Amino acid sequence: MSEQPPAPSHRRKRSLSRRGVIGAAAAVAGAAAVTPAVFAATDSGSTDGDGTGSGSGTGGSGTTPEKFPATRTEAATGTGEATTAFAASYVGLRWSGAKEGAAIRLADGGWQTVTAGCSAVEDGGSALVAAQNATAYEVKASGAVSDVSSLAIDVTDGPGHTFHVPSEPTRVRGVRYLSRPAWGADESKRYKDGKVNSPETYYPLQIITVHHTATPNNDPDPAATVRAIYELHAITNDWGDIGYHFLIDESGTVYEGRYSGDDGIPAFNPDGDLVTGFHSVGYNSGALGIALIGTLTENGPTDAAKASLTRLIKVICRFKGLDPQARVTYVNPVNGTKKDTNTIGGHRDYFATECPGQVMYDLLGEIRAAAAR
Repeated sequence: MSEQPPAPSHRRKRSLSRRGVIGAAAAVAGAAAVTPAVFAATDSGSTDGDGTGSGSGTGGSGTTPEKFPATRTEAATGTGEATTAFAASYVGLRWSGAKEGAAIRLADGGWQTVTAGCSAVEDGGSALVAAQNATAYEVKASGAVSDVSSLAIDVTDGPGHTFHVPSEPTRVRGVRYLSRPAWGADESKRYKDGKVNSPETYYPLQIITVHHTATPNNDPDPAATVRAIYELHAITNDWGDIGYHFLIDESGTVYEGRYSGDDGIPAFNPDGDLVTGFHSVGYNSGALGIALIGTLTENGPTDAAKASLTRLIKVICRFKGLDPQARVTYVNPVNGTKKDTNTIGGHRDYFATECPGQVMYDLLGEIRAAAAR
C-alpha cells in the first residue's frame, strides 16, 4: 500500500502550444502523550527570540480578521511558450519519468534545468521555480520526461481574502509559530469534489526528517512562498495539503504546516499521534517533516533558522520521549517497510535527492547534539 496519493486529475487543463496562452509500525518506548496543555500551550510569559511571527495561541482570546492575497493560478499541459494573465510569483512544474529533464526559461532569461528537489513524487518530479513577476515563460523536456504540466502561481497580488487569525501568539512550549490562518492557508484547497482530498491519519511519532524547500534564499516574503508551496503540494501534486508539518524561514519564524485537526495542536492529535504528511516518499507515516525555507546546498541556514530548528526538535523530542542522537529502526505502520536510521535525519536518507542541501545535511550532527542538551 502506498503512502502517496495518485497523480492529479481534478484541475481542468488545456494543451500548451508553441505560442499558446495558459488557460484557465511500532510506537517509541516511553513516548509521552501530547496534549493541548502540554504541547501547544500559549505561554505569553515566555520568550523565545524566534522572529516576529504572530499567530494565535491555543486557548487564546479570539481572532482578528486579516487580509491575505488570494492565490491565483493558471494551469497548462505540454511544452512550449506561454503568457499569463498576471505577474507570476512562481511557476510550478510536474512531470513523469526521470527525476530531472524538465527545463524552464522565463522571459529574457536563460534555461533552468529543473530537478525533482524536495517535492518529489513516485513517478517523476515536481518543482517550484521563482518567476520574478514574469508574464511569460517557456517549458521544454528531454526524451526521458513526459506528461509535463505547468502552473503559474501569483501569491502576492491576488484579490484580498480575509482570514480569522488568532489574536494571541501561539507557542509550542516557548517556540512561537504562525498558525495556518496566520500565513493565509486557504482551507478550501484541502477539498476535492466536495470532500477532504487527503483525510487525516495519525500514527505514533518515530523519526524527524529535515528538508529545505529549494526556493531562493533571502526571501522577501516567506509567507507568500509557503502559500505557493501549499498550492504546489495540495493541488499540483494532488496531496491535498502542504507536505511538511512545520516550515522555518530565515528570520527563524516557524509556520504550521499540514492540517492536523481543529484542536489547536500543530502536527498532532489530542492523543499525541502525528498526522501523516507528504514529505518523504515511502517514509511519511510516523515521520515529522520540518522544512527550512531556502536552498541550503552551498549556503547554510541563518543563525536564527538554525536556532529555531534546534529548539523545535528539542521540544518535540522531549515531549515524545525521543533521543535526538539515537539510531532507531523505523517501521512504516502502513506497509511495514523498515529502515535503520537516525532519529533526526535528512530527506536524502530516504530518497535520492539533494534535500536538505549538502551544507544543511552536514550540520545535522550538530543539530542532534544541541537538541539533546
